[in-house]
Amino acid sequence: MLVLSPTRELASQIAESFRSLGAGLPLTIAVVFGGVPYGAQIKALAHGLDILVATPGRLEDHLDSRAARLGETEIFVLDEADRMLDLGFVKAIRRIAGALPKRRQNLFFSATMPDEIATLAGGLLTDPVEVAVTPAAKTADRINHKVLLVETSRKRDLLVELFTDAQMTRTIVFTRTKRGADKVAQHLDGHGIAACAIHGNKSQGQRERSLEAFRAGRARAMVATDIAARGIDIDGVTHVVNFELPEVAEAYVHRIGRTARAGAAGTAISLCDGAEQALLRNIEKLTRLKLPTVDRRGAPPAAARDIVAATRPVPQNRRPDHNGHDPARERGTGAKVESAPRGPRSSAPRSFAPRNDGPGMPHFLSRQAPRGNAGKLNSSVVRYGSAAAKTETRHPANSAARPQQ
Repeated sequence: MLVLSPTRELASQIAESFRSLGAGLPLTIAVVFGGVPYGAQIKALAHGLDILVATPGRLEDHLDSRAARLGETEIFVLDEADRMLDLGFVKAIRRIAGALPKRRQNLFFSATMPDEIATLAGGLLTDPVEVAVTPAAKTADRINHKVLLVETSRKRDLLVELFTDAQMTRTIVFTRTKRGADKVAQHLDGHGIAACAIHGNKSQGQRERSLEAFRAGRARAMVATDIAARGIDIDGVTHVVNFELPEVAEAYVHRIGRTARAGAAGTAISLCDGAEQALLRNIEKLTRLKLPTVDRRGAPPAAARDIVAATRPVPQNRRPDHNGHDPARERGTGAKVESAPRGPRSSAPRSFAPRNDGPGMPHFLSRQAPRGNAGKLNSSVVRYGSAAAKTETRHPANSAARPQQ
């Protein structure tokens, strides 16, 4: 089996899941990705494997050096296909698929199905069946959403003020760019808030140290790009802050899915400048939620307690005024943590069941079409997330040969 993953962290977690689920079975499993020396990977590939989990770029390197031989692969899994597209891996995937035998089972998993991924699937699959695991754009009803309208130049200072809330013990801050992630982490550190950054330009060692510091509580904030954070599974995330709104609305659902896991409550705060309001409307349209908004534009620097209060949920028997203020809270009245207030039913229906991006595979495999004659392709497809995730079953001839990869 060959599993392709877009990021090192996700590849590592998938391999670890295989090891855990296959404990006690005579399976040989290896994971290969960039940022680490080739030697140990070449040695593992030389002995043959039952399961290989890889990122496309490093696997291409091993194909170039002929360290990897994929001619006996029986199952090909493409995980996070939409993120593969974002990272520009489509060409590499086509090349890797070309090194695989024609008779095999293909499984494509994707939260969205852009045209280019659909085209890729169409070229690799024969009459696949699509299976949807969850409907589109579902967010956890235990997440309290809040949008703060603010000038771009004031975002960093407002972020620092948010961290005066002692409840923000484990927060993931999302930026659009790697450079932006570094700058935001440095700004937080400079104001006494322990922070680390994780993105594609960090070495594997740096990424692992950042993740460990965040998990251990030595860093209150982890600043990340969307792609770097994909597949990261960390318990107890109390807050997600969108320092910049994502350009693709579906990414909002993925981002905030890092909090409110395992029955816990969570808070999602978005800092929105004037240029991002169209992105905000797209998010509200996708999620069918009217996100509570507080306008901080043009206002003097707010007291920390006012900013923190603005990000906490309002009980259902109270509503903020048109400026986003809650008189009862400002008088010091306590409030229980509840879901954010809903708008009219026609524009803001009740929020949905959780849609969190845990590691590994969904809670099912695939539904195979009936087997036909020997050598004939019979197709089936898996679908999950907010769009189709395509798979196909190409039934191999009866063979117990181990893939030599």
